[in-house]
Amino acid sequence: MSDMLVNLMLIDKYTQDLPDLSHDGITVRRVMPYERAHLVAYITKQFGLGWADQAEMAFSQHPVTCFIATFEGRIVGFAAFEGTNRNFFGPTGVDPEFRKKGIGRVLLIKCMQAMREMGYAYAIIGSAGPQDFYLRNTGAVPIPDSVPGVYQDILKSLD
Repeated sequence: MSDMLVNLMLIDKYTQDLPDLSHDGITVRRVMPYERAHLVAYITKQFGLGWADQAEMAFSQHPVTCFIATFEGRIVGFAAFEGTNRNFFGPTGVDPEFRKKGIGRVLLIKCMQAMREMGYAYAIIGSAGPQDFYLRNTGAVPIPDSVPGVYQDILKSLD
């Protein structure tokens, strides 16, 4: 999967019809430093140790470079940036039972807006999985010759 490039100067045009998740009792917000262990445990269980490691790096930034979606006091989705490289978006994931509500889209846009507020004009989505999702929701375009990118020679699990 190739990396993708997002023009952050145009990101507001993708915020026009964001869903109001509060109607479903879902809150999207920046994760707090005292929630680190909860986030790492959630991501490890739902998506694996590699993603948890990247998201944990968000806590070395100030403010923390990760947003979460919560429902009834538990995490149901997350999106992080600057966990692998500067100016890189990801990883991101939503609980299977909470998908198709627009949570991933809201998390993505919140991160893109935060990256723009940090002074970035463009963002990189590393090894972008659902490229049509990123194109549709941010205008992202594939970066030529970006495979294999930064995710290479990845260590194998000790299990």
